[in-house]
Order: sequence, then structure tokens, then C-alpha cells
Amino acid sequence: MNSVMRKVSRRDFLKSASAATFAISATGLIAAQDAVAARTRVFVASGAPDGILAYDWDPATAALTPAGVAAKVPNVDWLCFSPGRKHIFAACEIDSFAGKKAGEAASFELDGGELKPLSARASAGVGTCHVAVDSTGRTLVAADYMGGSAASFSISDGKLSDAVWTEHYTYHGPNADRQEAAHAHFVSFSPDNRYAYINDLGGDCIHIYRLDAATAMLAHTGTYSGAPGSGPRTLHFHPNGHTAYCVNEIVSTVDILEWRAGGGSLSLVKRIELLPAGYHGPTRACDTVISKDGRFVYFANRDNNFLYSFSADPKTGALTPMVRSNCGGRTPRNFTLDPTERWMLVANQDSNVISVFARDPETGKLADQGKNYDAAAPMCILFA
Repeated sequence: MNSVMRKVSRRDFLKSASAATFAISATGLIAAQDAVAARTRVFVASGAPDGILAYDWDPATAALTPAGVAAKVPNVDWLCFSPGRKHIFAACEIDSFAGKKAGEAASFELDGGELKPLSARASAGVGTCHVAVDSTGRTLVAADYMGGSAASFSISDGKLSDAVWTEHYTYHGPNADRQEAAHAHFVSFSPDNRYAYINDLGGDCIHIYRLDAATAMLAHTGTYSGAPGSGPRTLHFHPNGHTAYCVNEIVSTVDILEWRAGGGSLSLVKRIELLPAGYHGPTRACDTVISKDGRFVYFANRDNNFLYSFSADPKTGALTPMVRSNCGGRTPRNFTLDPTERWMLVANQDSNVISVFARDPETGKLADQGKNYDAAAPMCILFA
């Protein structure tokens, strides 16, 4: 972490052209107010032993400056805020916690850019890979990949209770290598906060629950079944309040879904392909980013390592392909727009870098070349 910027090969970035292209894009996109904007603290979940890394972000220059270790917790896969952004919660993909065969959900208080540990609890199974907090800030739900399980916790002043609800899934899909068992991977909540959704990559489905935020209890109400062998990984809701996008990891497709408030069901509207025509190599689709105005949606794909930009109809959520572009490294695990939405940051897990690309907010276009900053096994990027 002592190197501020990491050099990359010509194949990855065409270095000589990269700097010029990036500088020109930045000049054209950064508004005057960003030149004097205060730096923002950024937290990066790391799959390395240090756990949560801290950086300072300068939106005027796209500089990401290391600021040390924010919290020394093991193998952090995911970070999320409480609704008031006072507390941060972490998913730790470990096999043992306090003598139990379980992963860990942890909470921290954000105090002046620093993290103060508040609580740590055992999840329902090993390999906790994702956590999410409902919009009231009273319930956290965790998904355990290797355990094929999920758990919910009550939150009080940022502190987690012991698990109040757990479930162990028994579904499995036809892919013998990837779906030998259930693999809970992602948690999300409906736009009205009445339902919780847990993506089961191993079971080719999304489990749907009615949420009681006051008690953190979940009651099963239904299931969305994806295509056999698809591996539903993540679910993100569009700002229009009725469209959702489910990224299918194993086959690199996206299910465009219609959400219905009455019952919380999901139904397939359209399935789109992320891979270029004729590609037959290894592939794993990953994550989704949606612009705040709902006009652009981005997907990340691993192994052949690219970002795919789409324009979106803000009312219907329908997608129109724009272009595939460079992700800056190997295995994009998570990516996000900065608060100005003029920069896209990509956590490239196997390259140990965070890649930064300029973005035009009007056209949604991403620069194909960017800057890389060192980060040990980056898994998730969270702006404070």
C-alpha cells in the first residue's frame, strides 16, 4: 500500500495514450465546483487480512490516496451503510467465528473518517459474502455463500443482535462445478421495504420474504426461478420503483424483471446477453451500477474482464446496449460511481487495484483508459 499509483502494461491500458485521454476527459467533465470540493473518505473491503482499507478521494483529479487500515477484520467481502450513514456493516467470508462454524457480520461507527468497532456476530453458515440494511435501519440480513444460508439481525444504535432468523437452503442447479449446493450470494430490499430478496446462485432462484423491520423477522412468500444453470448473483432495483436487474453469474446474462408491490413478486420481462457474439471462454458476470437519474445501467463481467454500458428508459427500465469497455484489471468484483457520477471506480480483485475511469454524465460514456491504484484484493468500494 506504499505505492500511490500502480503502473500497468500496454495491453491493459495502452499507457502512453491512457494519460492523455484521461486528462482530456477529466478536463471536459469536471465542473468548476469540483476543483474546490473537499476530499471524501472511501472505504474498501479487502479479501486480505487487513480487512477494511481507507482512502481519500479527490473528485477534481480522480486521485485515490491511501489513508491506512480503517478496521483490521478478516476477509471482508462487502460493506454497506446504515440509512443515516452513521454506521457501516461488513460481511466477513470466514469459516469460523467464536468457535462456531460460521461467517461474521460486523458493525462499526463512522467517526470523523475513522471506524470504531461496535459489534460482531455469527451468521447462519460459513462464508458470509454479503450484508444489506433495510431502509428503516433496524434490520440487517446476511447471505452465506459456502453455507448456503442466510440470517437476519436486529440493529440498535449500530449494534447487531444475535441472529433472530436463519434459513439453510437445499436447492441446487445442474452445473456440477458451481451448483453442487445452494449458494446464497446477495441481499436486497424492495422499493417499499416490505420485502427482502436473497439470491441463491447455487439454486438458480431468488428467495422472496415479507420483512418485519421492527423484529427483523422474515416470512417466505415466494420464489423467482431463473434459467437452469444461470446462477443468479445480484439483484438491483431501478429508481423507477418497479424494474429490477438480476445478474446471472454462470452464463453472463441479465434478467430484466418487473417487481409488483402486491406480494413482492418478480416476473421476467426480458433476458439480455453480456458476452460478445462468438465468445466461448470462461466467464462470470458480476455486478450492476445504476445512475441516480436511471438513464444508464452498467454491468461488470469477469474472466474476459469488461464493463458493459447501457442506456435505460427511466420509466420502463428497458435497456439499449452502448459499448463494452476496459475494466482496468482482472476480476472486477464490485464497481461504483463516485458521488459526482463523473468517475467510475472498479475493484479488480485479482489485479489488486482499484481502476478509475472518467464518465460523461450526459452521455453515460466511460473512458476506455484510466488510472490504477493499489489495493489488496479489493472486494467492495464504499464512499463515506
